[in-house]
Amino acid sequence: MKKKNSKSKVKFIFVTGGVLSSLGKGIAAASMGALLESYGLKVTLMKLDPYINVDPGTMNPLQHGEVYVTDDGAETDLDLGHYERFTHAQMRKTNNVTAGKIYHDVIQKERKGEFLGKTVQVIPHITDEIKNRILLVAEGVDFVICEVGGTVGDIESLPFLEAIRQFRFDINPKNVIYVHLTLVPYIKTAGELKTKPTQHSVQKLREIGIQPDILLCRTEQKLSKDIKKKIALFCSVEPQSVITAQDVDSIYQVPLALHDEGLDKIILRKFGIKDKAPNLSKWQDINVKIQKPKHEVEIAIVGKYLDLKESYKSLVEALYHGGIGNNAKVNLNWVDAELLEGNENGSDLFKNSSGVLVPGGFGDRGIEGKIRAVTYARVNKVPFFGICLGMHCAVIEYARSVVNLKNAHSSEITSNAPYLIIDLLPDQDVKGNKGGTMRLGEYPCQLRKNSFAYEAYGTTEVYERHRHRYEFNNKYRLRLEDAGLKISGISPNGNLVEIVEIEDHPWFLAGQFHPEFKSSPMEPHPLFQNFISSSLSYKEKN
Repeated sequence: MKKKNSKSKVKFIFVTGGVLSSLGKGIAAASMGALLESYGLKVTLMKLDPYINVDPGTMNPLQHGEVYVTDDGAETDLDLGHYERFTHAQMRKTNNVTAGKIYHDVIQKERKGEFLGKTVQVIPHITDEIKNRILLVAEGVDFVICEVGGTVGDIESLPFLEAIRQFRFDINPKNVIYVHLTLVPYIKTAGELKTKPTQHSVQKLREIGIQPDILLCRTEQKLSKDIKKKIALFCSVEPQSVITAQDVDSIYQVPLALHDEGLDKIILRKFGIKDKAPNLSKWQDINVKIQKPKHEVEIAIVGKYLDLKESYKSLVEALYHGGIGNNAKVNLNWVDAELLEGNENGSDLFKNSSGVLVPGGFGDRGIEGKIRAVTYARVNKVPFFGICLGMHCAVIEYARSVVNLKNAHSSEITSNAPYLIIDLLPDQDVKGNKGGTMRLGEYPCQLRKNSFAYEAYGTTEVYERHRHRYEFNNKYRLRLEDAGLKISGISPNGNLVEIVEIEDHPWFLAGQFHPEFKSSPMEPHPLFQNFISSSLSYKEKN
């Protein structure tokens, strides 16, 4: 490990989790970042994932949830989405490291002879590589908040936990604290909150050599002073450092809830930073709009990964942000794309929805159902928003129904269709590594004035994040435009179609990119904000 100067002012917070998964380490880490920013401090966040995949790019969303894409084209864990939504930190490839990536890079170095014939071992070579990655994100910030994936006690997490244990002694120990998120379950039959799972989780962490400085106790009910004292006694932490992380209605309540528990002041005190009044006005405004919305609207999401809603995490949050921007509560109507296929009464699934959204995805499953959803929205003049694959479905539907190109399709689904409206570009090749064949990351898009897109953005050039292989086939471009399909967004060189619209419609827009990755509660994405606005107008008129 390349040691950093012990006088370095950068502070490191390591977040671990115990008892079970899905307790909300990512939200907790992001909320800490939001609180520290409220004091004028600059933060960055990092996720250490213990799985062997190099990145989550080739994982089925039902296995791991959505793949979050950064500006520089990294396919990352969905928690990086929380980091960007809660803070002003810009995530990069360096902000998400997996065990697969660490081992891959160490093995590559060994093959090149960089270890000079030494026996390559987990300690020190793997742990050193992990620690170097942590230091890599520490430039130009006051705080690095580093979340370790998995649960304490899992064999996969051990190298990462060992690395963060060593880290405290590699730099100034005063610049490192450990925050452990655990569970205090409420047993209804006994009418009691039980602390034993927390005690055992901390015991396991201490066996590894890490003594937590702060405990975040996920619970249904507020912890009493007596329970906090009990946890503190058995876990060797200060009673005031036992924090109630109580269930809340919205994840955007978490920063304020943790502030009310004094978490931010405890962190500052432990680092010896002088306390001052934080500026939490934006978070307070957001929560007023969430808790007391003036309007309400239902949006149908036509997807195919519905067994795990985390597959659409950023999308759902962006819809909520659009609601915040319109002072409205957004209710979601999840429509299984496969149920729409061959369903004569499929339109009944949309009867209470004032907007239809077809999100991204890969593969042929449910594709005809998504196309049917486009037909419903187009014919019935219901506000429609298509994203990535949703844009492909919109273009295919228009080609079939309006331009009369029967059996038009995408080469992603079939290569035998007579009209491949969506296809690979001539210089694309999907042979070889699956992770290296997509247009990934941020790309510019030029907007046409007098369009839904320009009305939303208010500018002629925008930058959006992409994750796809297949593109609009320019062979059919003029034919579709002559039939009324409006191309309102293109790449600067004019070769790539980025946004399509239908003018004779209240709001019909589909984009090749993923705007949900650039939305936050403080700054709702313009397309989502306008989509929700048009859906509210549709509801009022119908």
